[in-house]
Amino acid sequence: MALKGVRKSNKNPPIFSHEFIIQNHADIVSCVAMVFVLGLMFQATAPLASVFIAVQHNASDMETAEAPMTYTYGTRDTAAVFFYCLISIVMHAIIQEYVLDKVNRKLHLSKTKHSKFNESGQLLIFTAVSAAWGINILVKDNLMVDITSLWADYPDGHAQMSFMLKFFFIIQMSYWLHCYPELYFQKTKREEMPAKIQHASLYLVFCMAAYVLNFNRVALVLLTLRFVEEGILHVCRLLYFAEKNAAANTGFRVWNVIFVVCRLASIIVAILTFHYGLATNDDQSLDTKTGNFNTPFIRLNALVAVCLIQAWMMWNFIHFHLRRMRERQAEALAARKKAAERKTKKGRKDDSKRSSEEDVSELPEVDQQTRRRK
Repeated sequence: MALKGVRKSNKNPPIFSHEFIIQNHADIVSCVAMVFVLGLMFQATAPLASVFIAVQHNASDMETAEAPMTYTYGTRDTAAVFFYCLISIVMHAIIQEYVLDKVNRKLHLSKTKHSKFNESGQLLIFTAVSAAWGINILVKDNLMVDITSLWADYPDGHAQMSFMLKFFFIIQMSYWLHCYPELYFQKTKREEMPAKIQHASLYLVFCMAAYVLNFNRVALVLLTLRFVEEGILHVCRLLYFAEKNAAANTGFRVWNVIFVVCRLASIIVAILTFHYGLATNDDQSLDTKTGNFNTPFIRLNALVAVCLIQAWMMWNFIHFHLRRMRERQAEALAARKKAAERKTKKGRKDDSKRSSEEDVSELPEVDQQTRRRK
């Protein structure tokens, strides 16, 4: 079954034109991804195709079958990130065509709300899946039971990841990498590009840095907190675009509290891990072979980076609410002015009516009867 593009047109654009690629990008990308899948079916190409599809750099001991399989990172992970970036593009088009577009037709949204609705719909699905996936990993790897597991046994225990943990980070990097070509496929406006590029770049850089420096456990906790909070935000935005104002306002109030709690929790986790936990380790020398990046310089930069990101998000949050407060005050002032103008006009009409009645009453009785007859 062929996958449809995000935007369809009755006209058939020229082959390999920009419009043709945009309309059929999901079919084109799915064909490229299918080449790698078909490569697994042939013995000659199976080793090369498996580099793109299967998780590489197995570090577990094959002789001990009872021990769970563990993985490290390496250069071959770039092939897996590229392949799953293609899958992310295809999944983006499927969700857009078969879920969001159908909902948009029922809601009859404007162009501006249509774009924001699509963005929130895509991010809601991804953040919900990522949050559930992150919580599952935290429970299975016993990272929620003991807070010291975020820094204990570094770097040996952190350099070797479970399959789900490594695959989680590969999918994260693939998804945020696919956001760049989506700017072209979705015909994003120039004024909307900087915000989307900034959003995707922050996630991509954070995931790559945590993956390479073996800070995957603390990064998993921070990402899970962020995805839980961001998922609630996109639910509220979708309710707002669907004109469910009562539910949306309640949801936004809940999100305001959760946002602040997640920011504080993220800062506390970062301070405990980088300033307290990793600082107590005996080996604090840089060793790329063993994956030890626990040096005071790297710890300080990691802690500052996390705190700056949380402070930046908190500043945007406060700035947004202050702007909303000023807008509400301006609206209330305008409403008061209108009400005062209405009262003034009404008072003038009453005064003119009273004055006319008084003038009539002062006339002689004959003139009054004549006026009444007229």
